[in-house]
Amino acid sequence: MKTLLLSLLSLVTLAWGWDVFATATPAGATIWWVARQEVLNLSGLLSVAMMSLVMYLATRPAWLEAPLGGMDRIYRTHKWAGILAVAFAAVHWLTELSGDILKSMFGRTGRVPKEQFTGFLDVLRDLGKDMGEWAIYAVLAMLVITLWKKFPYRAWSLLHRVMPVLYLMLALHAVMLSPTNYWAQPVGMLMAGLLLAGIYGAIESLRNGIGKTRETAGEVVGLSQLGGDITTVHCRLSSAWRGHRAGQFAFVTFDDKEGAHPFTIASADRGDHTLSFEIKGLGDYTRGLGQRLRVGQSVRVEGPYGRFDLSRRNPQAKQIWIAAGIGVTPFLAWLESLQTDPTNAPAAELHYCTRDDATDAFVPRLQALCAGLPGIKLHIHGAKQGANLKAQNLGVSGHTEIWYCGPTGLANLLRDGLKSLGLLPRFHQEAFEMR
Repeated sequence: MKTLLLSLLSLVTLAWGWDVFATATPAGATIWWVARQEVLNLSGLLSVAMMSLVMYLATRPAWLEAPLGGMDRIYRTHKWAGILAVAFAAVHWLTELSGDILKSMFGRTGRVPKEQFTGFLDVLRDLGKDMGEWAIYAVLAMLVITLWKKFPYRAWSLLHRVMPVLYLMLALHAVMLSPTNYWAQPVGMLMAGLLLAGIYGAIESLRNGIGKTRETAGEVVGLSQLGGDITTVHCRLSSAWRGHRAGQFAFVTFDDKEGAHPFTIASADRGDHTLSFEIKGLGDYTRGLGQRLRVGQSVRVEGPYGRFDLSRRNPQAKQIWIAAGIGVTPFLAWLESLQTDPTNAPAAELHYCTRDDATDAFVPRLQALCAGLPGIKLHIHGAKQGANLKAQNLGVSGHTEIWYCGPTGLANLLRDGLKSLGLLPRFHQEAFEMR
């Protein structure tokens, strides 16, 4: 994520710098006004570049999963690119306002002359300027809502649908108000490519085309309750389903009004187009989902996505697998996939963290799956029983690889604990946050 963002920011800055050195300073312009103009240009370029990246990544480009490390990392990059875009937009807006301050301090003498346009082009420039200002206010409000985790997901999702329109407004602003000489230089070619990618993403979103080529229709064929807040959903999809690897996830649509939500596939690929999901009532949508679903109702599944894949493990590394709460789902798929050839299953220490191992419905299922896999050693950690998992209990030694799925808080505690012990094993963890 950091590499992509820093690379793009550096590339745009270098292209802007090329223009600064290749273009002569306007006659009579003072350093203060020139500096203001260039900060205005650079902040605008960086904001549009980040927003273009946001819009393209929103299309869920599966081809980027390998270089970026999975769709979860793509969404994380999408989020931080959006935050950076708004930050640069705020700098751009404040720099524009600084003109009045400079006038009061130095007067109008030495200002960078504005490019002059007439007719319809002048009208478009005025429109682009107004749209850019309105869009900046809107994206600032969207950033606050996105970072406010208590804001209801459904309301956030509905508001998020206006982002393509806001982007198109910002794109018009960028095209109309960028210096004319940009379009004959590297900075113009770079921005043209980024704008085309962003416009593609905006159009795909507006026409509801995101993920459609990877979407398969099916129906719910089974429902059951595991405890009070976990619903097991069995789905049968059409023959168009391309299969999945154990540990991947999919975007599932049970109700068009609610839209697609990501859930880990909790079953191995059996070759019969059936999938199972273990859905815990954690948010405003998933709470009560089990009561709303019915056997026979239609479902659409988009995917599969993700790189939490058993085949990516290092066979030379000691394997430690850690599941916490509903984070057990990818490991259920892993264990189920290994049942067909137990003798070739890898050796691993599987730690499952739960609130109460006496009542947890996943415990007997894990025990049954591990019983046929002699290389897998299962450890149950019940908080109620005082068996909390700590870094020193993991047995990390030599070349070790940890695969983790569960709450971020526990992951951070384990990472910090390992670091304090002077241990730095490879730590695989999906960044499963879609907002």
